[in-house]
Amino acid sequence: GQRSEEEEHHSIETFSFYLSEPLSKERVEAFSDGVYAIVATLLILDICEDNVPDPREVDEKFHGSLLEALSEYGPNYLAYFGSFVTIGLLWFVHHSLFLYITKATRLMGLLNILSLAFIGGLPLAYQLTSEFAEKSHNEIEAIQVSCVITFFASIFQFAIWTTALLNEEETLHAFARYGGKEHAFMFAKLALYPCVSLGAFFLTCLLSEFSTAIFHLMQIVIPFAFLALRIFVRISLTAKKSVMSLSRRKVVLLEEEEACLSPNETLS
Repeated sequence: GQRSEEEEHHSIETFSFYLSEPLSKERVEAFSDGVYAIVATLLILDICEDNVPDPREVDEKFHGSLLEALSEYGPNYLAYFGSFVTIGLLWFVHHSLFLYITKATRLMGLLNILSLAFIGGLPLAYQLTSEFAEKSHNEIEAIQVSCVITFFASIFQFAIWTTALLNEEETLHAFARYGGKEHAFMFAKLALYPCVSLGAFFLTCLLSEFSTAIFHLMQIVIPFAFLALRIFVRISLTAKKSVMSLSRRKVVLLEEEEACLSPNETLS
């Protein structure tokens, strides 16, 4: 049968795709948490599969010393902890981001999926940086691939926040808006991983001695950079407020002095 005009109009609205339309924030968070959990599990499975010494090898090669046998897999364990710290901190940044997002949109969901696609590549980055020998061309290329994966995983998180800022009154909590209490720290926190990954990438191009050990140590040190970053932002904001308050006090004092003076003294 023939459809009425109202039914056709309703069907067009139903199947149209607008990037600014709302999306279930809870489902975005649940899907993201599932991906992060699976990626972290894959890392654990990878290191348990190939980096556990054989009992016969421990007895014959290391004279029964398990610690000496484990020390031979030290670079692989360092790569595991560096990759796991990266996943954990990217999840922490993602959690902080959606803590201040009050309404998710389809564009945010699309950017989140792109970020998760590169998050899923972190086990590949772990495998690459733990397989190749030190001081080789392949080792440098493995680090560069890991930097590219980390950069895109974090830059899409930054893009989600930028998208939310475009319509901040509807999509962001007041703390994360321009001039809000957490705005400066959110900007610094979301920009940290893109800056660090780009810096490590360019260091591999300039320094031939840059190795996977240095790269993974950088990954492990980043949590302390987060802490130092928060302290630095707090100190900067406090100093800015104190300078502004001092300038305001000077203006108020000058106005009070002018008010106390007589008209003749003011003219003079």
